[in-house]
Amino acid sequence: MSEPNPRELLALATEAALTAGELLRRRFETGHEQQLATKSTPTDPVSLADLESQRAIRGLIGERRPQDGFLAEEEGEDQPGSSGLRWVVDPLDGTVNFLYGIAQWSVSVAVRDAEGTLAGVVHAPLAGETFAVLRGEAPTRNGSPLRSRAADTASLAQSLIATGFSYDSGLRAAQGALIARLLPRVRDIRRPGSAALDLAGTAAGRFDAYFERGVKAWDTEAGAMLCAGVGLVVRAIPDGILVAPPALVDELASIVLEG
Repeated sequence: MSEPNPRELLALATEAALTAGELLRRRFETGHEQQLATKSTPTDPVSLADLESQRAIRGLIGERRPQDGFLAEEEGEDQPGSSGLRWVVDPLDGTVNFLYGIAQWSVSVAVRDAEGTLAGVVHAPLAGETFAVLRGEAPTRNGSPLRSRAADTASLAQSLIATGFSYDSGLRAAQGALIARLLPRVRDIRRPGSAALDLAGTAAGRFDAYFERGVKAWDTEAGAMLCAGVGLVVRAIPDGILVAPPALVDELASIVLEG
């Protein structure tokens, strides 16, 4: 088997994200999407849009690269494959926003090899934004290089922090206590509702840092690579991820992990 061409893989990730994004955009604009079921908790919904988006992505990748593995959020899909590559997909990140008619949602498609994430795409259909990254190259937004705040942010007190909350009520209580500790020590906190877009936004300089617990690989795989590619530190925390400029990461992590 010949070695895969990384640019072709990135092109396929982009095509899959755009295809699913157009399907989701049409469904979103009808304004009639309904919850089908729940997953981890009663507040963790699944819609038909999630399922149709994942099936569209799976169908496209399966047709082009049938021997690759595939890990995705919905329908318990986890196929190891035989090629050494594995696709990691969130077909609709921000389902609650989608169901409520809030525009902050995205599609995340990444591909891994034995060394880690090889390529990743986060696509926001309503904003017309496609964030893409290939290992060893600068991340882009709609083809233009991203510029983060990694080199500019020297003070946590002047930092805008993005985060998200778990669907688990016990963890949410702990997160509320953390926000109470953190809020007086930063510029402000945002909770947009799509982890993949939060990471892409951090890479693009819209936030200074981001952290969240309760996220999965499909939420963060592409976005974390975008952040690392612009010089941000990507750090694993218990059941989650923290991303910040080098000058802030230790201070922010000490607050997030205290207690």
